[in-house]
Amino acid sequence: MGKNSHDNDQYPAQSGNEFDTVGSIATNVADGFTMVAVGDLIVSRPLTKYQHPGFDEIVAILRGADVTFGNMEMNIIDIRSFTGSPQAEYGGAYLSSLPQIGPDLKDMGFNVVSRATNHTLDWGIEGMRETSRVLDENGIIHAGAGENLAQASAARFLETARGRVAVVSFASSFTPMSRACDPANEAPGRPGLNALRLEKSIVVPAEMLDGLRRVRDVLPDTEPGREDPNRVVLAGVTYKAGEKAGYSYEADPRDVANILRNVRRGKQFSDFCIATNHGHEPGGWCQEAPDYAQSFAHRLIDAGADAYVAHGPHQLRGIEIYKGRPIFYSLGNFFYDPLHTPAGADMFDVYGKDPRVDTDAEVTVDEEAKGYPTAEGLVGSVTGQVHYESVITVGRFEQNELAELRLYPVELGRSKRFANRGIPRLVTGPQAKVILERLQKLSKPFGTKIAIENDVGVIRP
Repeated sequence: MGKNSHDNDQYPAQSGNEFDTVGSIATNVADGFTMVAVGDLIVSRPLTKYQHPGFDEIVAILRGADVTFGNMEMNIIDIRSFTGSPQAEYGGAYLSSLPQIGPDLKDMGFNVVSRATNHTLDWGIEGMRETSRVLDENGIIHAGAGENLAQASAARFLETARGRVAVVSFASSFTPMSRACDPANEAPGRPGLNALRLEKSIVVPAEMLDGLRRVRDVLPDTEPGREDPNRVVLAGVTYKAGEKAGYSYEADPRDVANILRNVRRGKQFSDFCIATNHGHEPGGWCQEAPDYAQSFAHRLIDAGADAYVAHGPHQLRGIEIYKGRPIFYSLGNFFYDPLHTPAGADMFDVYGKDPRVDTDAEVTVDEEAKGYPTAEGLVGSVTGQVHYESVITVGRFEQNELAELRLYPVELGRSKRFANRGIPRLVTGPQAKVILERLQKLSKPFGTKIAIENDVGVIRP
């Protein structure tokens, strides 16, 4: 995906240089500044207290950076004293972790996490607030969730020895009731996450569009309106004519404007700004980013982001270097250990399980088998292998430019028994080659060249 149907005209450039009077859009960190970025943190128990094979090598990389970022998919609650409840509307599973995960993540080296995901309100507002409390107590900067939209969308800041780091977090995949809003007159604001709403269309060949139009016209509830030869709305679904069948997305201009403003503000008050999105589109089966993603990523960089990190489809997607800044279209899973996550009654019901007979683990295994098809469109007994393979990215900056991006391949132990899966370890040899060559292929449409040196991917802009 080098070009897509949504060019930069969808997000028109602002006139003038919005940084003229308040600071430079350029990266402004000291030489040697390093950023580690990984994907989804789906972890339900502390990990540093145990002798997981190879995990010490992982921790050494995480601790070695100025800023170490991951996407916090979990709610952090103590189920024994928790006063909230699992919500009727949830993100596909009730993701939660033990309170000990706060100091454990800090001990690993994580100092910045994103919070806007489809799981932000799995355990209600109470779970969101409790997660914030634990992260705050452990000095982990987090963004993307708050008491209203202004708080959820605001940049949050980390002080490091080589510069101040801002992070702006948003989600394009979220449960409808989790979207935050601001107060209006007497109506109070609503707690929740910073949302990027997308309007989805289905692209079909022109001759198929004619058939859909005929179906629409015979339905009794068809609303009259201006005819568009390239678009049909049928039963609330929009179909568009195109050469290649698939899905197309248009971002809500109000959300776009709010996110770009907060990225701009974040950069004005920092030396290095990270923008990050949690989005599944078009689905976990797909290794390509959705059609709106590239133009929007470029707008984020143009607004002041020094790195854009996407996550959500639970597998790797391509990497682009735009104006000397890294864009990660998905970093996949970094942890995949939902072992201690209790399944609510609604989840038992969805998968045809009985909480008096079946266990939470059995529900989770069934959810993986039915909910996470592999990239090739197959459904297996557990999540596909690509969902258990990822990379740790380490970006080093010199003279305010990305000098080198190193990609350390990891695997999460898919072959292990359920209780031991989901913990990353570095891989070498054939498995490292498979992961890095896949990433080479996915990144090639963006013009990105990845060298493989001693089982590590290397990008030198």
